[in-house]
Amino acid sequence: MAMSDPRTVAMPPAEDPEYAANLRRATYASSIGSALEYFDFALYGLSTALIFNVLFFPQGDPAMATVAAFATFGVGFLARPFGGFIFGALGDKVGRKWVLVITILLMGGASTAIGLLPTFETIGYAAPILLVVLRLLQGFGAGAEQAGATVLMAEYAPIRRRGFYAALPFIGIQAGTLLAAVVFSLISLMPTDQLLSWGWRVPFLCSFVLILVALFIRMRLRETPTFVELEKSEQVAEHPVRDIFTHGLPGVIVGIGLRMAENGGSYMFNTLALAFFVTVVGPEADKSLLTWGVTLGSLIGVFSVPFTGHLSDRFGRRTVYRFGAVFMLVYTFPAWWLLSLGNYAIAIGVIAVGIGVAVNSMLGPQCAMLPELFGNRHRYLGVAMAREISAVLAGVLGAYLIAVSDGNWVLLAIYMGVLALITAASTFLVPETLRRDLTRVDDAVKVSRDESGGDVSATTVTIRTVRW
Repeated sequence: MAMSDPRTVAMPPAEDPEYAANLRRATYASSIGSALEYFDFALYGLSTALIFNVLFFPQGDPAMATVAAFATFGVGFLARPFGGFIFGALGDKVGRKWVLVITILLMGGASTAIGLLPTFETIGYAAPILLVVLRLLQGFGAGAEQAGATVLMAEYAPIRRRGFYAALPFIGIQAGTLLAAVVFSLISLMPTDQLLSWGWRVPFLCSFVLILVALFIRMRLRETPTFVELEKSEQVAEHPVRDIFTHGLPGVIVGIGLRMAENGGSYMFNTLALAFFVTVVGPEADKSLLTWGVTLGSLIGVFSVPFTGHLSDRFGRRTVYRFGAVFMLVYTFPAWWLLSLGNYAIAIGVIAVGIGVAVNSMLGPQCAMLPELFGNRHRYLGVAMAREISAVLAGVLGAYLIAVSDGNWVLLAIYMGVLALITAASTFLVPETLRRDLTRVDDAVKVSRDESGGDVSATTVTIRTVRW
């Protein structure tokens, strides 16, 4: 089959009511899945250093219990690439919809089960073992959830507003993080004995509600227009894993680089900064007060993510992305020095700006840019590998550093600065992907600047109707 013109985009017309209805369903389905993933992630992270270290590990050495709790946090990152690899390949073979149904069940089910776990006092060493198993399952499902949401929305979105629409589901990330921070702040107000006996379980059990809502919407969703086009042209990859290793590795490597500052910065500001602050202040630190930094950062992100996605539709993905990476590079040393002062108000402001501006100014354009890097035959797998390998590299190392840094803010600042440099450099390794035809089967990193839309102002688009 002849390849379509580089400027031709397979997409139903915007006025088609069926397309509009499916676009809304796709937005809701992706947003709720993102909210569930990051509600669980933020909740687990907040609980790691404050609750799990007490309830699920022996207390002979509290410091080692904290290290062990963070090890279970890191285990989730190790599982994510495997989930992304397996489900990403499945998504490229059978379509996006059904994989997203499976991942929401696996991820949400594991999170709900954590709320039912007996503690170390009840069943001894079986408690941390079960916690690790559920954390592995949670990470396994989450490994393909965000990649699927990213691909789903990019493939559904109107071409000229792809950056904005692809960023909308990621308001779910902010909403999930915001909800977790608010819930954790509220339950932290409980008497300690009630919090440790049953209060901490309530937020995890609430994940079940989000599962039901997400399943209802996803079961009514139609397959994406670009995957439908791939099926009609009989170009669905029989071996997407082989395709990604023979044709897609450059895109995966660049995608990992693009994700390092956004992904690593998110983990460090959402979770590790709180643990660092507790190390600085001591066990008497007011944990519920400090989580307001995450709350405010997530609230800013509700607006900054779609706004920077919109800006990427006007000025290009690379320009906006590069701004975010450079901002984080400039911000990192002042931020960690200020956190080391042990002042609550300053720490809340630092975390809020770090999440709301530094991290999310990269997340906005990334939502469209990562799917645009990959060809249609292995897009799901490519995005999943780029996202999840970067999560392991940035997240696990960050968790290790916080455990061994002993309150050394310079070490953490250097680490975040290196992540920002990697991401800034990666923006120079790809052509501009703005308005790229997502039905193409070649990757953007293998084509010329002009072919990928390097001249943003001169890019033209022809809309070609896909019949549902």
